[in-house]
Order: sequence, then structure tokens, then C-alpha cells
Amino acid sequence: MIDRKLQTDPKLLEAVLENAHEAIVVTDPDGYILLMNRTYREFLGVQDVIGRHVTEVIENTRMHIVARTGKPEVAQIQRIQGQDMIASRIPIFENGKLVAVLGTVMFRDVRELRALAATVDQLKQELAYYKRELRRKLGAAYRFEQIAGVSPKMQEVKKLAEKVAKSDTTVLITGESGTGKELFAHAIHAASRREMGPFIRVNCAAIPDTLLESELFGYEEGAFTGALRRGKKGKFELADHGTILLDEIGDMPLPLQAKLLRVLQEKEVERVGGTRPVSVDVRVIASTNRDLQKRMREGKFREDLYYRLNVVSLTIPPLRERLEDLPVLVADLLEQLMESTGIVVKEIEEDVWDALRGYSWPGNVRELRNVLERALHVMDGDCLKAKHLLIPIADSRLAATGIPTLKESVERAEREAIERALAAAGGNKLQAAKLLGISKSGLYQKLDKYGFLSDETN
Repeated sequence: MIDRKLQTDPKLLEAVLENAHEAIVVTDPDGYILLMNRTYREFLGVQDVIGRHVTEVIENTRMHIVARTGKPEVAQIQRIQGQDMIASRIPIFENGKLVAVLGTVMFRDVRELRALAATVDQLKQELAYYKRELRRKLGAAYRFEQIAGVSPKMQEVKKLAEKVAKSDTTVLITGESGTGKELFAHAIHAASRREMGPFIRVNCAAIPDTLLESELFGYEEGAFTGALRRGKKGKFELADHGTILLDEIGDMPLPLQAKLLRVLQEKEVERVGGTRPVSVDVRVIASTNRDLQKRMREGKFREDLYYRLNVVSLTIPPLRERLEDLPVLVADLLEQLMESTGIVVKEIEEDVWDALRGYSWPGNVRELRNVLERALHVMDGDCLKAKHLLIPIADSRLAATGIPTLKESVERAEREAIERALAAAGGNKLQAAKLLGISKSGLYQKLDKYGFLSDETN
């Protein structure tokens, strides 16, 4: 409709050109001006220009050159009246013959372009800020450079993790509790092509069996009593185009293992109460402190799921096998703790290192952090000493013989028994107490003694 109106009403076309913000000029093939709108005339301070050669009217023009070459010149700097302008010159052809040249000036002063560039730069900064906030809420919190460790074992694991991060390969991360399995999962996502996608974590041991299926795969309206009216997306749908971490995969119930295997194979999920599958594009990282091969022999873990998950396996070494990492770990953890507690450590006595190296660290790096945090609160002044560490201190006899005292052996056995019981009970303390054959209050006393309760509050 607009095209027909313009064709039948030349005055409307003239009004459009006259009132355009851009400066516009049109010349014939010989460079003589056919049209120049009011914006351009007012800028140049001229009036009667029709029929004059463009070189007489516009300083440093190249309109006549474009008419001769037939080659367009777009977004070129042209200096007029002491100002740098952004000009374009476009040849117009009809039936293969050049009939005119259109000249436009988008910015009558380069400062306008710079102002626009500044606005665009500000928008880019705002976009980067919101991306960072989104990544902070749904993305990975750690990167490989934040994982402390100089020992050969840690360097080997990090090297393999960095290599596999570039692909979409499924990764199984194994290791004792507190070794940093989740840190590696974060870092793998952050170094992958899915970095800008969501990073969703699911603790398969912390969610009751009755709720785990709906948490993972979602549910439709009316799927069960208490279901939301519009249904709910599961973790796999939330992780679409990103990564999902299935933490403590070894504790997943057998019926759900079969459904998970189908998701991994078919790349689609079916909500609880749903009738149609939903396609998902998700990378899977699984982690566990369990011996999955032993669980398979016991009939508690599907063999086909194990081999589907165990494409690339990363085994994080326990702290006792990489004691050479203690200096960098302590420095890194103290920096974090000083920021969160406001307590400054300026000096570390040598007996601290003897104590740290003489302990077996059944709770690994997580336990080391708790020990250091407690030490900060009982420390006098700004010097950290061995007496501030609430762990069995290795004496000269132990350093010489490598044989722990009976008390140290009993405490180590207690810690390990409690950790195994808590893992077997899925974190349920009452059930763990029953497995250990002690009262719940007795278990809480030991949890407090060995720092497990402090770990929960961190």
C-alpha cells in the first residue's frame, strides 16, 4: 500500500526525503546534482544546487568517481567543513546501466558515531554483567585454575579433566568424600562449550527415593497429590543445553537407574504422569564415593548403566596420597577463611606442618578446611601453631617409626566407621547410629568430636 502511494504521489516521496534525518544527495552519471534534501542543504549552508556539479557543492566528494567506476563506497570518512563525517556512495543501475548515484551521510560528525559506540560499549558491559550474574546463579562456581594441587597425581587428573572438558563425553568422577569431586565437575562445565548453559546439581543421596524421580524428570499436572497445577520441569529439562551433575550416583534406587539409562540413550525424558517424551540436550557428569563395581556384584547398581556412565573416569586422589599439596591447599584455604572470618594469619609455625603431615585425613580437603577454620577461632594473635589444630599430632616416635599410637588408631577407625555408616544411611543420622550400634546422642557427640557437625554448617 505504501509503495503504491509513493508511486502515485510524488509530493509524499519528496516530503519523506526532505525530512529524513540523514543527509541525502543524488547525482546523474556525469556528477550533476538531481536532488539534495533539506538536511544536507542546511548542513552545507546552500540552497540552489540542482543542476550544479557535485564537486562545486560538496567538499572532498567522490560521487563523480563512483559514477565513473560503478563501485559502491560504504561507511567512508569524508571531511567537510573541518568535520569528519561517515558517508556512503551507492551507484544505481537500471537494466544494467548506471542511471544515478545515491549519497548519504549517516553521521554528520564522527563524534556522533563515537557517542553511539560509547552507548554500544555500555550495553555490552551491562550484558556481560547479567551474563556473569546468570552464570553465578546457574553456572559453574569453580574453574581448573582454582583447584589447588601440584602433586603428580593431581596434575595428571587435572590434565585429563581439561582434555575431556572440550567434548560432550559423559564423565564419572570417583573418590573419597571431601576430595573435591564437585569442584572438578564445576571446572569441566566451565571449560566446555556449554559454559553459558545451566549447570544443575542433584544429590541422589539427599533426596528421598519417593521424590527423586519427579525431581529428575519432572511431573505433569495432577500426577500425584500436591502436584503443582501446571506441572513442573525436572532437573534434566532445567539443564537443557547445559550440564547436569548426578552426585552420589551410587545411591540411586534401581528402578530410577533403568529410567536414567533410557534418558542417556534416547536423549529424552518423560515426566511423571506424562504421555509424551521431551527431548533434552544435556551433558551428564556423575560422581560417587562408592565402589560401583562392588555395588554391581551386590546387585545394587545396574551393569549397563555403569558402562554407560563410565566413558571417561576421573579418580580424585585422597589427601593422604598427596601430602605435597598441603602448602598450596593451606594457603588457598586460609585465604578463603580469612576473607569469610576476618581473622588474619601472618605466620605459621613449623610444628603445624609436622602435625598436618602426620595425620591421615580421612575427611580429606573438606576436613582440612574445617580444622583450619576451628584453628582460626582458637588462635591467639596472628600466629598459627600446632596446638590450635584439633587433630592427633604426630610425635617424634611416630615420625621415626610410622606406627601410630593406640589412641590415634582408635580415633582413625572411629572416624572411618562413622563416615561409612553415614554414607550407607544416605546421611540419615538415626539410621547411621543403628548401623554403628550406638545411640543417636552418642553419635552426635562423636560427630561433634570429629568435626562432622561443623562441616554441615559450612
